[in-house]
Amino acid sequence: FADVAGEDEAKENLTEIVDYLHNPAKYTDIGAKMPKGILLVGPPGTGKTMLAKALSNELDVKLFLVKATSLIGDHVGDGASRIQELFEMARHNAPALIFIDEIDAIALHRSFQSLRGDVAEVVNALLTEMDGIQENRGVVTIAATNNPSSIDYAIRSRFEEEIEFKLPNDDERKEIIELNLATFPMEYDLDVEKLVKLTKRMSGRDIKDKILKNALHNAIINDHDTVTMEDIDFALKVTKVKKDEVKGMFE
Repeated sequence: FADVAGEDEAKENLTEIVDYLHNPAKYTDIGAKMPKGILLVGPPGTGKTMLAKALSNELDVKLFLVKATSLIGDHVGDGASRIQELFEMARHNAPALIFIDEIDAIALHRSFQSLRGDVAEVVNALLTEMDGIQENRGVVTIAATNNPSSIDYAIRSRFEEEIEFKLPNDDERKEIIELNLATFPMEYDLDVEKLVKLTKRMSGRDIKDKILKNALHNAIINDHDTVTMEDIDFALKVTKVKKDEVKGMFE
């Protein structure tokens, strides 16, 4: 958790899960129930997958991380079999975490399933496993989505807890920048406070991949010894151009 910048509220909400998976009897012996399903909700790049990995490392338990689309098979029955195998492996390795990224790709609201007939069996299989026809003690299912409103209510209701991820505020962006600069592979001369202001409304992933990485590449290409604010300006311009190009495609 210490390596994940920002999202303090989300980390705080997950600390109970850490305790539960370390000491399940502490809760079950007194009849307390911990959520078997947790839904992480928020914009792309805000650290949902990273925090799931951090949780696995914090717990030192097996993490089964899958992209939702990989659960869709080529033939009838493939998807259901993959869901069953996934949960069976998790039960066999309990305590364990299952992390399904981009769950909205398969757990579509019923009104959309006619557009994606190949996901209906996956939805039904997922409901069966999360209802725990077989005992899932020591297994927690975590899923992530950027678009919770598109998820079928039957699936969404199986996640007893929803944790919201937000775009980082000024303090969190500063923490993200400083954390990345601590392992920066090149000398730099950057105004961190100015960089915090320039990256407003950006996710942590955008700051790392679109700003710092592009600035680094620009410095290398131009044989600079040091990454400066000029390289940051270049990265910001490149990012804006790409955003404008994408926007133009839909106008």
